[in-house]
Amino acid sequence: MDIVEQLKQDYARFPENQTYGLYAKDVHFKDPLNDFNGVDRYRKMIGFISRFFGNVQMDLHEIEQPTPTLITMQWTLNLTAPLPWAPRLAIPGHTELGLNQAGLIDSHVDYWERSRLDVLKQVFKRS
Repeated sequence: MDIVEQLKQDYARFPENQTYGLYAKDVHFKDPLNDFNGVDRYRKMIGFISRFFGNVQMDLHEIEQPTPTLITMQWTLNLTAPLPWAPRLAIPGHTELGLNQAGLIDSHVDYWERSRLDVLKQVFKRS
């Protein structure tokens, strides 16, 4: 199975049973809240999302590999904050994955289409 197909499957079951073998040991991860290196730290971050938030769902809208060393994805992360009124958060974004010579992901950069403040405002919005 190629890496694009595996990523489609991973995102469909996110955050459970991710294929961490797709990542280089020293992968660089960055998003609006984090900036670190290492697949072990990436695994811990995904584990935190799984434990802390409820009903986590990653909707993958588009994935393509425009060059042999770049994969791009458009997605929306939906999750429930652990608060008494259980606010549902939606974070649309996109990802750029860089691939090394071995075909492993050595760079994973997430961009949110909403500001951190706009994401936080969803916590206080009652439905």
